[in-house]
Amino acid sequence: MEAKADRLHDLLAEQAAYKLESRVGTSEIASWRKSLPTFLTDLVEAGLGHIEVLLEHKLPHSPKRVDAVLCGTHPRTGEPSFVLVELKQWSKAELQVGELVRIAAYGDEPVLHPAEQVRRYCQYLVDSTPALAAQPYVVRGLAYLHNASTEGVASLKQYTPDEYGQLYTLDERSAFLDRLRALLDPEADQAVARSAADDFLGFHHAPSKPLLNLAASEVREREQFVLLDEQQVAYELVTQAVERARAANTRTVVTVLGGPGSGKSVIALSLLGELARRGRTVHHATGSSAFTNTMRKIAGRRNKRVQSLFKYFNNYTATEPRGLDVLICDEAHRIRETSVNRYTSRAVRERAGRQIDELIDAAWVPVFLLDENQIVRPGEMGSLDEITAATQAKGCALEVVRLDGQFRCGGSAAFDTWVARLLGLDPQPPIEWGTLANAVDDDFTVTSAPSPDALESWLLTKAAEEGGTARVAAGFCWRWSDPVATDTGKQLVSDVVIGDWKRPWNAKPDKRVPDAPESYYWASDERGFGQVGCIYTAQGFEYDWAGVIFGPDLVRRDGEWVPRRDYSHDGAVKKADDLHFGALIRNTYKVLLTRGMQGVCVYSTDTETQEFLERMTR
Repeated sequence: MEAKADRLHDLLAEQAAYKLESRVGTSEIASWRKSLPTFLTDLVEAGLGHIEVLLEHKLPHSPKRVDAVLCGTHPRTGEPSFVLVELKQWSKAELQVGELVRIAAYGDEPVLHPAEQVRRYCQYLVDSTPALAAQPYVVRGLAYLHNASTEGVASLKQYTPDEYGQLYTLDERSAFLDRLRALLDPEADQAVARSAADDFLGFHHAPSKPLLNLAASEVREREQFVLLDEQQVAYELVTQAVERARAANTRTVVTVLGGPGSGKSVIALSLLGELARRGRTVHHATGSSAFTNTMRKIAGRRNKRVQSLFKYFNNYTATEPRGLDVLICDEAHRIRETSVNRYTSRAVRERAGRQIDELIDAAWVPVFLLDENQIVRPGEMGSLDEITAATQAKGCALEVVRLDGQFRCGGSAAFDTWVARLLGLDPQPPIEWGTLANAVDDDFTVTSAPSPDALESWLLTKAAEEGGTARVAAGFCWRWSDPVATDTGKQLVSDVVIGDWKRPWNAKPDKRVPDAPESYYWASDERGFGQVGCIYTAQGFEYDWAGVIFGPDLVRRDGEWVPRRDYSHDGAVKKADDLHFGALIRNTYKVLLTRGMQGVCVYSTDTETQEFLERMTR
């Protein structure tokens, strides 16, 4: 009815602002107006006017949306049947290579083949939903190019279809309707279809597969992650650049930009596993000792040779030019001006250049994955501008992919926006969580606690009742002591003192303490709870429930954030000038706030700041 009256697109726009936590662009509204009436008319003509249609359905723990999910029953088995449909208005499209498609209207940026797009949505949905994983055959995927003739998209037909990904065009409309009738019973009662939709919407969704738990299988055995949209585009661009490199003697730098939890490290590990299996020489490198050591430990748990794939940015000062097929630089915002440090030999020091140049020179295809808002120390300079300038100076081709949305924090775009506005990283003013999320964001929990004891209690309760891991992290506002010797062995010192509440920082690197994980493993070892993590042990990792203590280095005064150098115990950050000091402190708290996958609880040691946080988490 709404579609026939030309009102459906307006209704969807209103619902999107409420349900999807953001405004919808005019181009997407225009797309709905052109596609949905045609599609819904086809459903009626197929005798499927009674089925339930979920439009713009958000995938669990993900910012991605499926154009339509059709809910009904299977005509042969009587079991529930769910058909995911991606609608495209393309009239012409050309397969570039592999799974990438070029559309003239989109310029030079490739997109994923629509059948592959819906296939991956199906696989992701099944992987994220235990009830569907037990019967994956009840999910099917179709891509419908309702404006295209087969001739106009002939090369797309080279794609090999499967049950999760099939492609139909305008002149295959009859076959498309037959396929729908084969998957959804035209004779079923409307109440049955509504019941199937209710079941679908009520499914329990497990969190996205934790990065660390799957690293071993990812590298050693087979691909465990389902890459979606821009993630898969980035993956394809790298693998294609590798094929071109030696064959055509060309070098390509691939840069992937994305915020916290947007899937950068998932892409990195997927590439590492696949390229290693193909016999390509490949390294994974970061500027984080915690991240690198954790990857070595988990991915190389049963095979020590795998550990050699994980390196540091400063390992390439004297490497052979193009000695690797691919160098994957994860957390590339942590690239520094130079790799030289106090341990660097005089001979290497004399010939050392810029770290970005060393990393580009090390491989035929260097890959940089970064978030420019995660620079947290002076001297870190990984940015698109720096990488672009260095790439152009060396005469290499450059490919840039921007990842949309985020997959940490319950896939909540609202939380991403809330954090940016809270910390003044967005020009819009801070906003109360309940107002931004409209009380419908049940994928992610945001709250505050009146004390560190209450914050810790909240984390323990959540972990016990809803499952998962929990950690407390704080701004670097307390000294970090070496462990002390006692009659029973070395012990951590309770440096973080807030009233009667006392807790130690996580262990220092190379300072082993019984019954406490090494600093590298604070985020991944169950013994990490009970210690307070800092930016250097939390960055790059995730846990289910995050507790964040705002220290006196960042306080709220007269409606503005005031960074206070005198309260920081981070020797490196304190050396920054006033402008950069404030930016580094804000970025630090952004990183700490975005580690949680299911929820976050905040507390400030400063009374005025605590009152502000309590208002913002309402």
